[in-house]
Amino acid sequence: MAVKTAGARRLEEQWRDILSVHARTMCEIDRVLHPHGLGASDFEVLDILASESPEDGDQCRVQNLVGRVHLSQSALSRLIGRLEKDGLVARSVCVEDRRGVWVALTRKGRDLHAEVLPLQRGVLARMLDDARE
Repeated sequence: MAVKTAGARRLEEQWRDILSVHARTMCEIDRVLHPHGLGASDFEVLDILASESPEDGDQCRVQNLVGRVHLSQSALSRLIGRLEKDGLVARSVCVEDRRGVWVALTRKGRDLHAEVLPLQRGVLARMLDDARE
């Protein structure tokens, strides 16, 4: 077995620190959003849709969300299904490519996103400030 250098140990420690901050932050976001019926991944989808589609009716292809929310395509599809069932997003088939699916925020989704955005951003500020100290 190779002996680890100080540089390799430092990289491992930095990586584990990043993973730890991520895990703690996601848990805290889940905790503060739970009373609003959302989890961290739910919020990420709403947040991306809110920033990608500022107007009602603007749509985003589901495929464009896959790499941005760090979920598998099937997990993302299930999450979008739950958000649709709750009336937060609407899905439609892409006319140009029948395999493609569009997703858009509904008014209810946009309103909920605006309501919980300060909570999520507050968690990020707290957790990331703590991580820098």
